[in-house]
Amino acid sequence: MIEIIHILVLIGILITAALIVWQKNLVAAAVTFAAFSFLLSIEFYILQAPDVAIAEAAVGAGISTAIYLIAIRATHDQEVT
Repeated sequence: MIEIIHILVLIGILITAALIVWQKNLVAAAVTFAAFSFLLSIEFYILQAPDVAIAEAAVGAGISTAIYLIAIRATHDQEVT
């Protein structure tokens, strides 16, 4: 059973990594990055590294996403030609 969960988490990590790159909207990319980081923290927990999982969840999914969203809010939309 744990092998199935492990494989599903790894597939989710690959899918979210691809979605981050292909997103045109920066806010959507930042939210997708939060999901990626959350899945990565689950993977660390499955690999029996709970201290790394907690750090990844706090820093990756929490603080980094908040910083990205604040930085995106401070920028202006411009059409790139």
